[in-house]
Amino acid sequence: MQRFTPGPDTQRQYRDALGCFATGVTVVTVEGADGPVGMTANSFASVSLDPALVMWSPARSSSRFAAMTDAEWFAVHVLGAGGNDLAMRFARSGQAFDGLTLETGEGDGPPLIGEGWIARFSCRRVAVHDAGDHAIVLGQVHQVARREGPPLIFAGGAYGDFSPAG
Repeated sequence: MQRFTPGPDTQRQYRDALGCFATGVTVVTVEGADGPVGMTANSFASVSLDPALVMWSPARSSSRFAAMTDAEWFAVHVLGAGGNDLAMRFARSGQAFDGLTLETGEGDGPPLIGEGWIARFSCRRVAVHDAGDHAIVLGQVHQVARREGPPLIFAGGAYGDFSPAG
């Protein structure tokens, strides 16, 4: 067993410990000043059922931070198994929409990716909170879409899939 206090000298060990917690993988999209912007994120969670609220956390160091936190509307696409390529596209670049089908949302809603997801949440931003080197973006869910299939999972620095026992 290894014990340490999180800090600048133990950042790698801290990240490795966090990597023990498997998460789903999402792509968050917004309409930026120059067109659609996307970002891969695994910091997504349900906050409330009534009202329907979700949150996610973009890194301040990202060149996409301002677009993601300033947008009034955002969409969270929960990726399905096999969505590794889509996750990697948006991890590298916020303008990775080439060749993807985009669907039209309601009114001023966010850009919606047409493939690769098993759940999609279209949200209106209700708050942004400071959270160290990240921000917490809280959104009220206005529309949900769901497809059957196992989710894409990220753990220990690698992608995989999960099929529930049953």
